[in-house]
Amino acid sequence: MLTIGIDVGGTFTDLVAIDVTGRTVFAKSPSTPQDQSIGVMNGLDELARRLDMSRADMLAATQRLVHGTTVATNALLEGKGAKVALLTTEGHRDIIEMREGLKGNRYDLRTPPPEPLVPRELRFGVRERLRPNGDVLLPLDDDSLGEAIAAIRASGAASVAICFLHAYRNPSHEIAAAERLARELPGVSVSRSSDVLPQIKEYERVSTTIVNAYVGPAVRHYLTRLERRLAEAGFAGSLFIILSHGGMAPVEEAGRLAAATVLSGPAGGISGSRRCAELLAMPDLVPFDMGGTSTDISLIADGRAALSADGGLADQRIALRSLDIASIAAGGGSIATVDAGGIFRVGPESAGAMPGPAAYGNGGTEPTVTDANIVLGYLDAAAFMGGRRPLDRAAAEAAIDRLAASLGVTRIEAAAGIYRLVNLKMADGIRLMTLRRGVDPRKFALLSFGGAAGLHAAEVARELEMTRIIVPTAASVLSAWGMLTSDLRYEVSCTHFETGTRTNASDIRSIFSDLEERAAERLRSWFDGPIKTERSAEMRYGEQVFEVDVPLNDVDLTAPSLVAEVEERFHRRHEELYTYASRDQEVVFVNARLAAVGAVPRIERVNESMAASEPIASPAGKRQVFFGAWREVPVYALEKLRSGHVLDGPAIIEAETTTIVINGGDRATVNALGWLDIELRCAKV
Repeated sequence: MLTIGIDVGGTFTDLVAIDVTGRTVFAKSPSTPQDQSIGVMNGLDELARRLDMSRADMLAATQRLVHGTTVATNALLEGKGAKVALLTTEGHRDIIEMREGLKGNRYDLRTPPPEPLVPRELRFGVRERLRPNGDVLLPLDDDSLGEAIAAIRASGAASVAICFLHAYRNPSHEIAAAERLARELPGVSVSRSSDVLPQIKEYERVSTTIVNAYVGPAVRHYLTRLERRLAEAGFAGSLFIILSHGGMAPVEEAGRLAAATVLSGPAGGISGSRRCAELLAMPDLVPFDMGGTSTDISLIADGRAALSADGGLADQRIALRSLDIASIAAGGGSIATVDAGGIFRVGPESAGAMPGPAAYGNGGTEPTVTDANIVLGYLDAAAFMGGRRPLDRAAAEAAIDRLAASLGVTRIEAAAGIYRLVNLKMADGIRLMTLRRGVDPRKFALLSFGGAAGLHAAEVARELEMTRIIVPTAASVLSAWGMLTSDLRYEVSCTHFETGTRTNASDIRSIFSDLEERAAERLRSWFDGPIKTERSAEMRYGEQVFEVDVPLNDVDLTAPSLVAEVEERFHRRHEELYTYASRDQEVVFVNARLAAVGAVPRIERVNESMAASEPIASPAGKRQVFFGAWREVPVYALEKLRSGHVLDGPAIIEAETTTIVINGGDRATVNALGWLDIELRCAKV
């Protein structure tokens, strides 16, 4: 039996298969943005070839397929989601535009606020009103609702978001409106705030619900098409989708809560990073995932990855819980330009999968990071993808030459400038994830993965004064590999906000008991194994506006001192984040959260590498590489390195799907897993 992980990236689709013996095989296939399922099926063909099986036999033997998709991500970033209408309480249709101060940086007077996903003419107020406790103040008006539905029909909207005031307390009006919409507009997709995000704060609810309505049709269409293609190809196992919180869910759940898939791909990388931390017994890592289009950066501290409800994408607020990931518009396909003012930039524009960098030979002419790496000698054009897809060095040089001419520099200076600038950009991303959170990156190791990360990891780490880099053997496909370490997860939340009243112990027990029952019931419909729960609460001091997420997993709910213990956890967490706690202030318990987690059987096994007979590895060859000056450096084949091998830089280590650059003065050691452990000895210049 097999399990297969699939991660669709902006440039490549990564696939990993693990069999019952622990044998791990991986493959890459170009992504197909016009229809991601085409790239997935092409990748499965390549994976089957590497397993020496037909695709039909491989899929028939596959018990579980876990998939990370960027359909929702791309729909948001490219503005290609569904045409959405909003039904809301009369008088509240401009909440989505008012936001929480019009724009993220309310003191920036020049930048216009982001455009809402729903224009004002598609936002319809309905006469109805609930009190803050959920009691009906004004019943849902049938005539008002009918007028709004007629206007939606005339507008041609394909999806409707429903967000009535205080619906998190009482969803009856939203349910009635959704049922009528389903009867009168049966082809229109409907998202209810009381289903998507049933908790306090109107802007967060309406924004998240609109995002769900905006990306939902595209996500469901894609998943339906993929399921059909897999079934036609012989797959009869279970298909799961990775959600932004790092857990996986069945296709129908991912379709219902499509907004929870916007970080689907990067979440697999965090799952893989946690597993790496366990295998290495290194609880503090900075996962650094550089692909063809973007770089994703996160933090593993004490073996755990942080979850946050403060996320968003493309200036749209998404208040669902997700892994804390910073995405930087820097990848192998990032385009280097000189603007009208003579400013040299790398990104955010990307050549993507099509046409890709100039060296891909698909019609691209803009100079990219990949082209610069070829010109500098870091990337061997002839050996790309194991030599099965050689790159066009002459096209890369021509693209860099055009940039060099506009800058008035040489080809090598232009390429080195691209390399230096993209490294600084990614280092700034790591500072955002570490220093701004009070974490010293020098105390962490950089976990380098993604197809392009190894080319840049040493210089990025050096910029941050980090001294250690880990490169797993599956670095180029770690997100897909990490998906196979994920568990089923279903999250529920409940708002408990009583101003001026201290939450009592019986309330806390009752809330978490109810949440556990609801979450376990839902998870049981997917899964019949053992279930564990994770509890947390969003809390704040009385005068504060924003809440702090406080883990409560090991709090004894039966203890007489329950309230004091919960409040003390909040004080300690506040102190960790902001260096102070105000224990004499009122603590407000706002939202309770609970996740039901089902650990699925895994057939993963990580084999230790065969020990080397000699500590010094033999290079496969040599080539000219630019390290401030041209130098002839040894080139090693990663698959031939063994545990105990030591390599001193400068050197290049090549695998079929990734390349690692070791700078002069640095040393790489192959550990017991066969992974590279790189010690940076040369200081930043």
